[in-house]
Amino acid sequence: MNDEQCTLYSKTSELKINKALNYKYIAIEGNIGAGKTTLSELLAKKHNYRLILEQFTDNPFLPLFYDNPERYAFQVELFFMTERHKQLQEYYVSQDLFQQNTIADYFFLKTLLFANSNLLAEEKRLFQQLFQTLNDRFPNPEILIYLHRPIDELKVYIEKRGREMENTIDPIYLEKVQQAYFSFFKTQPDFPVLVIDMEGIDFVKSPCGYEKIEELLSKDWEHKVHYLTL
Repeated sequence: MNDEQCTLYSKTSELKINKALNYKYIAIEGNIGAGKTTLSELLAKKHNYRLILEQFTDNPFLPLFYDNPERYAFQVELFFMTERHKQLQEYYVSQDLFQQNTIADYFFLKTLLFANSNLLAEEKRLFQQLFQTLNDRFPNPEILIYLHRPIDELKVYIEKRGREMENTIDPIYLEKVQQAYFSFFKTQPDFPVLVIDMEGIDFVKSPCGYEKIEELLSKDWEHKVHYLTL
């Protein structure tokens, strides 16, 4: 969608009655720098959804991992898993996660996807056992949005947000993360997955990209993977 089409779409959408989102528990996923948190915050604010944001900056092993992935992969993934579990457990115990509408910028299964991509074989076996124990209590999201961007565009967004520890992220690592997600999509998850091509779309500069996703979330989707271009 070019700038002219975007402007026309935005003007047209302003005339439409705002539709409620069709899902009570929405997970937004994507590679590093894809725009997960930005989209989650926009949707939650407009539709008064409860917002769960991953606190990845609290992981003390992450800067070390970006510098030396092989040495610190297990530590970084174990810390992420326990912190995600703790965060979701707190929402679950309060019952609000499933009584109120919720948007999260991650879903718990991503823990296993990243681990499978980063860990050695013997580490994977141990990690999978721990994951299965912790994952038993968490239901799946009602729908998953995956924001897909080309690797070179991800690098631009990563540089723009200016997190020093991310400066050393190797494009090859971003490729591995992307492959982990697409391998998961082939397993036919028990909920709809919308894989959205976000190339060239900036939620801040081009609000029609956000509005189009909002429109997609007002529809009923079959429980399979849908590949979409805005």
